[in-house]
Amino acid sequence: MNNARKISTEPYKGVRDFYPEDMAIQNYIFSIMKKISESFGYSEYNASVLENADLYRAKSGEEIVNEQTYTFKDKGDRDVSLRPEMTPTVARMIAAKTRELPLPLRWYSIPNLFRYEKPQKGRLREHWQLNVDIFGVKSIDAEVELLQMASSIMRAFGVKDSNFEIRINNRKIINYILNELFQLSEESAHKVSRLLDKKEKVEAKDFEEGLRENLQDKTKEFLTLMNSKNFDEFVFGLPKSAQAHEGILEIKEVTEKLEKLGVTNVVFTQTLMRGFDYYTGLVFEVFDTKPENRRSVFGGGRYDDLMDIFDREKVPAVGFGMGDVVIKDMLETYGLLPMTKSPADLYVCVANKDARGYAEDLAQKLREKGLRVTIDLTNKKIGDQIKCADKNKIKKIVCIGQDEVKTGKIKVKNLLSGEEKEATEDTIIDLVNE
Repeated sequence: MNNARKISTEPYKGVRDFYPEDMAIQNYIFSIMKKISESFGYSEYNASVLENADLYRAKSGEEIVNEQTYTFKDKGDRDVSLRPEMTPTVARMIAAKTRELPLPLRWYSIPNLFRYEKPQKGRLREHWQLNVDIFGVKSIDAEVELLQMASSIMRAFGVKDSNFEIRINNRKIINYILNELFQLSEESAHKVSRLLDKKEKVEAKDFEEGLRENLQDKTKEFLTLMNSKNFDEFVFGLPKSAQAHEGILEIKEVTEKLEKLGVTNVVFTQTLMRGFDYYTGLVFEVFDTKPENRRSVFGGGRYDDLMDIFDREKVPAVGFGMGDVVIKDMLETYGLLPMTKSPADLYVCVANKDARGYAEDLAQKLREKGLRVTIDLTNKKIGDQIKCADKNKIKKIVCIGQDEVKTGKIKVKNLLSGEEKEATEDTIIDLVNE
């Protein structure tokens, strides 16, 4: 008796196997991401999944490295991480060739990323993510372009404007409020920033209690400001001297420019922070508004200081990331996932061994003309071959036997309608494409 431990067929916790039908959906999602990115003139790049762990310690935040990354020692005793995000990597790549690359740069990538965290709906330990970044543009026009692209991606997936909103805020405003208006220490300001980032995920009493630890008697005033119902009410709650603050003016400018471009579902959200420490200006999220699926779909912001860790001159940058897991869930919610595509346009059944040579030659000729053709290799009965084609959702078949080899006359059958039409080698392609 074999007492060896049996290996489970389950994948590692928090990652996915992609069967053909899953791969078809993944390819569809990637195709839309690529199509829209390239329609705005962005070029594709990539990098290794392995990175120096210090890259994330420097700018992503200690929480990311200590709690959420797959970090290990390699054989050279170096700290290596499976990349948890792409922004530090692309910043490193730009920094390595700052003087050679023609700014502004418009780049995109769809890397796989790894986070060691509890798997849950919309969040796994491995996922793929569209990353889009523009480097070398100081003006708010970079944010406008990326937000227009974000809207275009959602529309290309078939999501209506009424089903999502683009939430925006500005780190410059929050920094002013925490550091100047409420005069918090750097440590307290950081803690309050973290609380704001989690506001939607915690109970109101816990949120207020956390604020009170850092704001004391100023907590009520701060809450009033953070609970403002809209942008105008928020601005009115600030001192008059702050109403012309750079962050406020940028919010106004972005909103107005997007409206002129037909993007009207922009919502100012004063508690929006985005978790990463490197954001320096406008931050934004695309948010699903459907009641049963209210959550962020993707987001990003401006990060002008990320090059500092590489001792290179500052390069202004704006970018966003859009994960495949969340967008797939959203498309499924709205019934927007594509139907499973057939793996071939035509299935060639072979009646006997003597007809195989002709059948294989025919199949190759049709492939060279652009058809996707599968030929049966089982030598099973014709009925079983047809069942195989049907199970694989290939709706057109031809059966090749001695008569077809001798006469060159071939019947193309539609398995959905049962209809048969006679063809020659030259006309088969027209009948298959009907």
